[in-house]
Amino acid sequence: MRTIKISSSGLRIAQVAPLYEAVPPRLYGGTERVVSYLTEELVRQGHDLTLFASADSRTTARLSPCCRQATRLDSAVRDPIIHHLLMLEHVRQQRDAFDLIHFHTDYLHMPMFRDRAGRTVTTLHGRLDLPDLQPFYREFDGMPLVSISDHQRAPMPPVRWLRTVHHGIPADLLRPRFAPGGYLAFLGRIAAEKQPDHAIEIAKRAGLPLKIAAKVDKADSQYFRDTVEPLLDHPLVDFIGEIGEDRKSAFLGNAAALLFPINWPEPFGLVMIEAIATGTPVIAYPCGSVPEVIEDGVTGFIADGIDAAVGAVRRLGEIDRRGVRRRFETRFTAARMAADYITLYRRLLDGHEPLVEVDAA
Repeated sequence: MRTIKISSSGLRIAQVAPLYEAVPPRLYGGTERVVSYLTEELVRQGHDLTLFASADSRTTARLSPCCRQATRLDSAVRDPIIHHLLMLEHVRQQRDAFDLIHFHTDYLHMPMFRDRAGRTVTTLHGRLDLPDLQPFYREFDGMPLVSISDHQRAPMPPVRWLRTVHHGIPADLLRPRFAPGGYLAFLGRIAAEKQPDHAIEIAKRAGLPLKIAAKVDKADSQYFRDTVEPLLDHPLVDFIGEIGEDRKSAFLGNAAALLFPINWPEPFGLVMIEAIATGTPVIAYPCGSVPEVIEDGVTGFIADGIDAAVGAVRRLGEIDRRGVRRRFETRFTAARMAADYITLYRRLLDGHEPLVEVDAA
């Protein structure tokens, strides 16, 4: 690979976000939120950033608007993929303006940028165990990839993994609260794989109130009506609905614990580090990335099922909430995430691969 001569100080970096939500999202949206945290921290560190995103995004970087607003919120949008392809063409036309282009758009860009692979990084944010992905990634096995957890890589064919970079959030984004909370919390999205029905059962058995702050997508509306809604008519259960970032400190910080009873291979689970940023421990099922994020007995408990989770609720007094916050500051800040990416960018551009030897599954 040809070595690219770059400045010893700032890099010229393009961050290419999905268009489904603004960067950052107004309410729910994990990938776009991470793109925002990374972009803002890289700007703070003195790099020259261009963000390709929807026009309603907010950033200190140079914004290149690629649709008038987040496609999820635009009733006129019938096919969001069209808008993504137009964005990628805009990126392609400007490609020589950047030392490196960092894609967060799954695989959509790969046919257009295969010939520039050495000046791109692609962070894969989703699950990778879907069989349709296998032949595609075999075909594009030269694209430099970043995983957001080690577990996420497991189903992939041999590809060009650079390293795992765990997500991070700004250290001052969520205020820690160290007094034990009076309720259990469920935050995110109502979906079968998130198992809010298990969270309700855990709370009922533990005898603690449960507050549910979650969105209901159209795709999950039937599950909500059939499985979750009948369980909401209980004195311990309070369904709040979708909340924005401005309410997360209080919602998570005042909770005794966050319940995360998932039953799918979660690639990361941003809500877990949001909770520990406030000092609130997490009680989670051992699926996907959970064992990489939660340190059992330190930042929460890993519980295999409802009975174990109820037992974990009763052990919450063993957790030092100040210690939970300290582990967040060590492992999951945006500054740490950005530093990991800058190391990766520079090594890639200097031709120093591989960063980490990965034994692909």
